[in-house]
Amino acid sequence: MPELLTIQNLRVGHGDAVVIPNLSLRLDQGEALAVLGRNGVGKTTLLDSIIGVTRRFGGNLSLAGRDITRLTPEARAHAGIGWVPQERNIFPSLTVEENLTATARPGKWDLPRIYAMFPRLQERRANMGNQLSGGEQQMLAVGRALMLNPRLLLLDEPTEGLAPIIVEQLLASIRQIIRDEGLATIIVEQHARKILKVTDRAVILDRGEIVHQARSDALLADPSPLEQHLGVIAKGAAA
Repeated sequence: MPELLTIQNLRVGHGDAVVIPNLSLRLDQGEALAVLGRNGVGKTTLLDSIIGVTRRFGGNLSLAGRDITRLTPEARAHAGIGWVPQERNIFPSLTVEENLTATARPGKWDLPRIYAMFPRLQERRANMGNQLSGGEQQMLAVGRALMLNPRLLLLDEPTEGLAPIIVEQLLASIRQIIRDEGLATIIVEQHARKILKVTDRAVILDRGEIVHQARSDALLADPSPLEQHLGVIAKGAAA
């Protein structure tokens, strides 16, 4: 498949601190990538660098052949990057429907499609953002990102803090987005084994560097790299 995202020799951080010293990565159109690693190794910083909210010390990024290195976060969103941050960042004083339509762009992802994927959002469409449960807020955050009709979807810890039944529902939706819709996706996730079931490929980060990369099915078949680099996280996820 044609390459969608290309990251070359990226060196980024926050303030004067360099979190990612030198990272190169590519993602093909329609490909789903899991980004794994212990806490504090640079996973979220990698996503932040793709949307343009880190300090760049070097390197460059391109999306579908277009250099986006110096674009603002708003311009990157318009270029086709959808982002679901760990904090969700929904608008608490807007209704569910207003959250979905506030930044929507024309395309195949519209209100009927979002409501078909997340029926609970349709049921709660008149409720304010701050009246939703954690699981509903996460569904809303994903739906809002899809309403941008992005080329690339970034998900930062999408299942964190959610009840197991909600996690399974959300993972089913993510699987549909990836497999049925063919939307290129990068997912930062602690639950390695769960997310490897819906992604094509995975990279493991340590101290801002890629220390292992493999196909997701290969890591599921032989989880020893997960145990080596993630330790208790991988063992817990394997249950």
